[in-house]
Amino acid sequence: MLPLRYALHWRAAGIFLLLAVLAGALMPAVWFWEDRAGFLNWFVNVDKWLHGVTFVVLAVWFGGQYRSDFYWRIGVGLLLFGVLIEVCQRMVTYRSAEWFDLVADAAGIALGLIIGRAWLGGWSLRVEAWLGGRNSGDAVD
Repeated sequence: MLPLRYALHWRAAGIFLLLAVLAGALMPAVWFWEDRAGFLNWFVNVDKWLHGVTFVVLAVWFGGQYRSDFYWRIGVGLLLFGVLIEVCQRMVTYRSAEWFDLVADAAGIALGLIIGRAWLGGWSLRVEAWLGGRNSGDAVD
């Protein structure tokens, strides 16, 4: 992990984010929608995009807290998390597990880590520096 002042907070937020993604993946897809057939038709068309975007966000999140030589571990961990999601979805009757979801997860992970490597790596250090400047009274509005 990067030398973060609030490392414990970042880790707790990361765990919360993973649990929120898992809960969202296991939630019935039609519980809030009146036109269930229309929603399911829409959902089938965007499901892979949702997987990909979710894993881009996760990869950027964790990539911002670790050095780039640790990114391969982030990638493996997130891919295993994707497998966990699919296993859990297979265990409930109202969701389905699909191999192409893992492909979308892997593509999202790769894109997120590329974004982290190119632009956003270490973003959490910059957030802490910004917050430190705001809290110290040195920053001028």
